[in-house]
Amino acid sequence: MKKNKTKRHEGRADLVGEHAFGDLGQIIFLIIFLIIWISDSFFLEYSTISLDTIPNMVRMIIGFPILILSGIFAKYGLGIVFGEVREKPEIIEKGVFKIVRHPIYLGSILLYIGLTILTCSIASAVVWIIIVIFYYNISRYEEKLLLKEFGTDYKSYMERVPMLIPFKF
Repeated sequence: MKKNKTKRHEGRADLVGEHAFGDLGQIIFLIIFLIIWISDSFFLEYSTISLDTIPNMVRMIIGFPILILSGIFAKYGLGIVFGEVREKPEIIEKGVFKIVRHPIYLGSILLYIGLTILTCSIASAVVWIIIVIFYYNISRYEEKLLLKEFGTDYKSYMERVPMLIPFKF
């Protein structure tokens, strides 16, 4: 018997769905990241070698704007998806969804890298790479659901709007 990998939000017929492991995976990775980031950055300092070479001001000038962007993508993405109930499922193409197809995931990715930059934790950077791979795979899975639901309309949206990085290579 094949286990269903798709989770629907109860009472929200207007949402197509997401990977069943998505929410739990995000919580698990958040806990792992925070344990490693806090222990490495503030207690053990086993991989924060570059703290001596990169001044605090430089790290703050780079890290804080990334953290602010993180909050913007997450807040407005969540507000559009969960703050508005639509009559039926539709492709969301407004606000931060004009910039990237997965702004909530981008917000999370930026949060982790912003914290990593502030403390220059190499161990946290390694975990961040794993988290990016996780978000990429979850995004790909959800896009398969969206393609199945919306077909060529979503394919066209995919061609116009980048997945997670707000510019095309």
